[in-house]
Amino acid sequence: MYVVDASVWVGRFVPSDTHHSASREWLERVLRVGTPLMGPAILLAEVAGAVARRTRPETGHRAVHEIQRLREVRMLPLSLSLAQSAAEVAATLKVKGYDAVYLSLAQQLGMPLITWDNELRIRGSAVHSVREPNEIDQLA
Repeated sequence: MYVVDASVWVGRFVPSDTHHSASREWLERVLRVGTPLMGPAILLAEVAGAVARRTRPETGHRAVHEIQRLREVRMLPLSLSLAQSAAEVAATLKVKGYDAVYLSLAQQLGMPLITWDNELRIRGSAVHSVREPNEIDQLA
C-alpha cells in the first residue's frame, strides 16, 4: 500500500512528461496485482489542472475519471486533523502546502509516499519514507 502524489499520476497521463513511461509502467504493475493506492481528495483537482495545462481540458477530465474508476485507488478527505498536521509539516520542512498534505497522509497511514518531486523526496525523507516509483522493488 502506498500514498501516491500527483506527480506520478500526471506523469502517467501526460505523454511529454519526463516520467511518462516510468509512471505508466509502475502504475500498471502495482494496479495489476491489486496494490491499494491512497491519496488525499485534492489529488483529483491537482491532476486535472496539471494534465489540462500540459495537454487539453478533455485530457484532464479523462485523467480524473480514470483515477476514480480504479477500485484500488482510495481518495481520503482533507480533515481538519490532516490539515493541521500538514501545516506543521509544511512549516517545519519548508515544503509546499499540498506536498505537506501528501506527506502527512502517508505518515498518518504508515505508508511510504511515492513521488517524482525531488524536493519533497529529499525534505520529506527526514521524517518519513518517501520514494520514487523506480525505487520500489517489492510490492506491498
